[in-house]
Amino acid sequence: MNTVFSFARLGALLIKEFIQMRRDRITFAMMLGVPLMQLVLFGYAINNDPKSLPAALVATSNDHYTRAMVTALQMTGYYRFDHVVSSEAEAEALIASGKVAFLVTIPADFARRVESGDNPQILIEADATDPAVASGAISTLGTVAQRALLREQGKQAEAANRSRAELDVVVHRRYNPEGISQYNIVPGLLGVILQMTMVMMTSIALTRETERGTMENLLAMPASPVEIMLGKVLPYLVVGAVQVVVVLVASKLLFAIPFQGSLTLLLSAILVFVLALVLLGYSISTVARTQMQALQLTFFFFLPSILLSGFMFPYRGMPDWAQVFGEIFPLTHFLRITRAVMLKGAEFPAIAGEVAVLGLFVVIFAAVALLRFRRTLD
Repeated sequence: MNTVFSFARLGALLIKEFIQMRRDRITFAMMLGVPLMQLVLFGYAINNDPKSLPAALVATSNDHYTRAMVTALQMTGYYRFDHVVSSEAEAEALIASGKVAFLVTIPADFARRVESGDNPQILIEADATDPAVASGAISTLGTVAQRALLREQGKQAEAANRSRAELDVVVHRRYNPEGISQYNIVPGLLGVILQMTMVMMTSIALTRETERGTMENLLAMPASPVEIMLGKVLPYLVVGAVQVVVVLVASKLLFAIPFQGSLTLLLSAILVFVLALVLLGYSISTVARTQMQALQLTFFFFLPSILLSGFMFPYRGMPDWAQVFGEIFPLTHFLRITRAVMLKGAEFPAIAGEVAVLGLFVVIFAAVALLRFRRTLD
């Protein structure tokens, strides 16, 4: 006769569950890996006040006043002058491609105007596609530049009595002068939505066949691994195309997001990105044994991708190791492409490097998927 409660039966059930948990290594790894990854990313990698931002100096003279301005800006911790250019075209190419966040232009007659008290000016052009990146660096400009100029003139004692208008710091917020956050978020959502749906749907492509018992029928067909892979991933390209149309139309009608660049160029980059995503999802499906495991692996890829790509938090605000880690995600490169084309009107040379990286992801994921599929056949 069974008792109401038995510790022996409970112990047996507990042992059974722990054995199943040990066998399901993917789930067990997720239980330990996800909390640890969240702790590391949120504790170390996320920073809403980015420092040491790349900047380009546009200066035709090297007088001591110019050097004082550059040194003062560097001392704030926000600016890192990686480029010194002499032409406006070179400077424009740098900010359009996203290689620098600021252009600091000091005119050739700056020293003469300082000496004559003729209202000297410097121009700061900020890439404001992400308002959070530019706000902190811009807020310190006026005071820092004014004090640096007074110090260089040897007028520290008179600084309190000097007019703050003696130096005119002109700030241009490029591409998003009003600092509208939707201009940064909505183009990024295009990549996030595509990544979430494309990888998730294709990741269960093969595992669904296995769970339903139709995998044997698929393997019995006179089709090569390449044909099977293409048959699984190409339909999702059509689904991705529909999503792209919906997001682009909504971004224009609902949020009035400006579109400055070439639609053909953007759609070409989207095609490469979506192809990389569906091949990644297919690769995951060759590793997972069940649909639940496929979804777990997909989530394990989503979390660091969204956090480290620059979608939710400023990419340049992360430490160097996190930025290096963020480069391995296709979403990081796609966000740079969409924001550059849509907001900056960038041409192909400005985004060629990012498109090439997406193409490399396509080759790598396709190779992994085919290799894993052949091993599954064996």
